[in-house]
Amino acid sequence: MTIQLIFKIGAVGIIVSLLNQVLKHSGRDDQAYLVSLAGLIIVLSWIIPYVYQLFQDINQLFNYGGM
Repeated sequence: MTIQLIFKIGAVGIIVSLLNQVLKHSGRDDQAYLVSLAGLIIVLSWIIPYVYQLFQDINQLFNYGGM
């Protein structure tokens, strides 16, 4: 995992929170919810390959390490 990914996640979090506040104050709660959901989906799409690689590494460790 690179530091760029952490900065990208932070930037998405800041942008989503700003848009969320603006939309809630203008009375568009439904759109604020959708912006939050979109931000979550974007971040999860970045994180899933790393989680998959972690599970593969753990599986490989336990399959080949003990025998």
